[in-house]
Amino acid sequence: MTSGLSIIKRLYKDYTKNYVNKIFYSFVLSVIVAGSTSLIAYLLDPAIKKIFIEKDQTLIYLIPIVIIIAFAAKGTSLYFARSIMIRVAHQVKADVQKDMVKTLLAADTKFIDKRHTGKFISNLTVDVGMLVNLISTAILNIFKDTLTLVGLLGVMFYQNWKLSMMAIVMIPLASIAARSLGKRMTKISKEMLESASFFTTHLVEIFKNHKLMKSFQNENFEQIRSKKQIDEMKEKSGKMNVVLVRATPIMETLTGIMIAALIFYSGILINNNELDINNFFSFLAAMMLAYQPVRSLATLNIAVNQGLTAARRVLPLIDVQNEIKDDPNSSDLEITNGNVNFKNVNFNYDKDKNIVLNSVNLNIKGGKMTALVGHSGSGKSTILNLIPRFYDCDDGDILIDNQSIYGKSLYSLRKNISLVSQETTLFDDTIKNNVAYAKQNASEQDIKLVCKNSFASEFIEKLPNKYDTIIGENGVRLSGGEKQRLSIARAMLKSSPIILLDEATSSLDSETESKIQNAINMLTKNRTTIVIAHRLSTVLKADKIYVVDTGKIIAEGNHEYLLSNSETYKNFYNKQINKI
Repeated sequence: MTSGLSIIKRLYKDYTKNYVNKIFYSFVLSVIVAGSTSLIAYLLDPAIKKIFIEKDQTLIYLIPIVIIIAFAAKGTSLYFARSIMIRVAHQVKADVQKDMVKTLLAADTKFIDKRHTGKFISNLTVDVGMLVNLISTAILNIFKDTLTLVGLLGVMFYQNWKLSMMAIVMIPLASIAARSLGKRMTKISKEMLESASFFTTHLVEIFKNHKLMKSFQNENFEQIRSKKQIDEMKEKSGKMNVVLVRATPIMETLTGIMIAALIFYSGILINNNELDINNFFSFLAAMMLAYQPVRSLATLNIAVNQGLTAARRVLPLIDVQNEIKDDPNSSDLEITNGNVNFKNVNFNYDKDKNIVLNSVNLNIKGGKMTALVGHSGSGKSTILNLIPRFYDCDDGDILIDNQSIYGKSLYSLRKNISLVSQETTLFDDTIKNNVAYAKQNASEQDIKLVCKNSFASEFIEKLPNKYDTIIGENGVRLSGGEKQRLSIARAMLKSSPIILLDEATSSLDSETESKIQNAINMLTKNRTTIVIAHRLSTVLKADKIYVVDTGKIIAEGNHEYLLSNSETYKNFYNKQINKI
């Protein structure tokens, strides 16, 4: 486990170092807070001696005015010091979140697939929020309370060193008590963050699958599950807050004992003429004012441990190293014909599980349509995912126009590939912005043209806001056929020479089916197209067909040849015929 000191150094180097000027201003203001607090305690000495004992009328106005100024300076300086640190903390929070988002956006598909979306959301919100407390609270308290305590100790020693030596014993006693609470806080903070992560994950699942939940009438079941997780989170959060306030009775008891002992000893000193009453009240005021910084510094490790616990969950995400990245000597991919070749490609998602692709060899001609046919789980989708390097093969090579994709930049590779997946993915945005996602600088004319060619304009023009219509999360306000046509329009706008198409398995009415097929024909015309075929019409149009079974290519050829020579393909064909 990474040590606390190394985490603090890392946070300073990467984040707080950028705001040293603002932190310095907060430090200067903390000096004013400490000075004014110490001045308030000291002023009780001349106030009692000059005004109440010696009845000096010249100071009856001056000392109260100075006290007012000291309190005003303390309050104003504390306000600005806290405001500065709050702004710094939230800026650091934004910086950490930006780094996390940057990492997650560039992360390997394999890494994203292994964790639930809800856990990433919890890391970005709850964990980072707790990490900010380490900066906003801890740094300011170290400045303000240390300086204040030093100033007040100076007043106490000035008034009477014997009493001060007694009072100073309280500091290590408070620290010992708080240290045990800090260890307890580390464990509870980790449990609370994990509980919040599970709850966020559960919420994402509920909202994502709310129709499924309703269709199976599982509202009560999900309510019970939610209640259980909320209660667990409440318990963890409650424990954490109880530990935070657990220091209060310890500190109050220690303070009571200390004050009682000081009053007893002060009485002896006053009776022996070793301490004047004005010195005692000034000392007592300084000691009472020192209670807050002592308590704050003693319990500072609790806030630090909370922040370190969150940092141990956040920083590893920022530090994730991608397996899929550009080679240092990579160059841009140059497309001439669009030929795609697999050479003895082996692949496995997890090293300890069965191989997914085994010695796969493909020769895909540029500008032609190649179909992949096979049972579910045979490896067809994996073949498609390897081409844009969502995953890298374990052995073998993939070439485009005799250029290994592993020696080419990811940007130039993916720029030349358009993916139309089986599960249409859309954003909760306007139709125009969803289509323009393929080409951010596309003109409105270009967007309308591809929508027309994909037959999407037919339903778009009927909508009240047309291209400015918000379609909801993942296009929930559109039908399946409408979403598919928008997905095809988006691929058309990108105008890539290589098309990866995973046909939707959902059934559509004959008219919509025809429009989508016509749109696909326009999308794939004169382009290298690799399609996972689920429909007989697609297979019949393919220039070449590969039959995939348990990660191997067991047959290849055109429709007529495979019908005569491949039992697997023949079974696929017969099933499609029976559907008609």
